[in-house]
Amino acid sequence: MSLQFPNTSRSYNASKRCVTFWGYDSTFEISFHVDADVLQRFNPRAGQDEAASLQVFDVNRTRIESVASGIYARRKQNFNRLSTADF
Repeated sequence: MSLQFPNTSRSYNASKRCVTFWGYDSTFEISFHVDADVLQRFNPRAGQDEAASLQVFDVNRTRIESVASGIYARRKQNFNRLSTADF
């Protein structure tokens, strides 16, 4: 079974400056953090607060999940941090 993203939950972590979301590989939960720098790159005019970061994440969710799937396929780790280098 490949990585799936059935849960649309996501959260903003101000101290780590990232948005966290989860994927599932069979019964294993896989955590992903997307750096705020990635979100700023997607929309430089967006704010850096929670609401703006979550909105940018939501607009780019398909792209983010695609990159996350590729990274997970290579690393197979239960936690993955996505940075601008990954995009």
